[in-house]
Amino acid sequence: MNTSALHPPKTIYDVWESLPEGTLCQLINNHLIISPAPIDIHQVILLKISHRIYSYLDQHPIGEIRIAPYDVHFSKRNIFQPDLIFIANSNLHQIESKGLVGVPDLVIEVLSPGTAHKDEGEKKDIYEQYGVQEYYLINPETKNVQAFILRNKVFVALGESSGVIQSELLQTTVSF
Repeated sequence: MNTSALHPPKTIYDVWESLPEGTLCQLINNHLIISPAPIDIHQVILLKISHRIYSYLDQHPIGEIRIAPYDVHFSKRNIFQPDLIFIANSNLHQIESKGLVGVPDLVIEVLSPGTAHKDEGEKKDIYEQYGVQEYYLINPETKNVQAFILRNKVFVALGESSGVIQSELLQTTVSF
């Protein structure tokens, strides 16, 4: 007997929890956002950045990274799948089998045409609200990087660069 017919989901979070593993879905302000797989250039850039940061962390073990799809649970209303997150050693205890239950120290989002407005708007606001220390938005077509750092609980724009992430938190520069 199908027990889901007897006990249908009561909340959007319940619906999210019932999705099959690997579903490219985020819960943003209690709205389910389902996306197709990213375009090729998105993945090429994400691979380069993740490889360079991983190699750096191999030599400087100050934390760990995770790449999408990987769930970051801010609350039952906000569960994101950022493209790349960094978790400092002091916050590794927030990692659970279902993903990160807490706040990543650094987030990188490679923009996609269908979701860029979310990354630049709602998600940025939530990252700021929860205390993400550094946030980077990357346009894969131009390699333009917008950098934000949390100062006094507010994101401050550090300006833009091309093909370079200069992280205060990681104390390194990542070119891609």
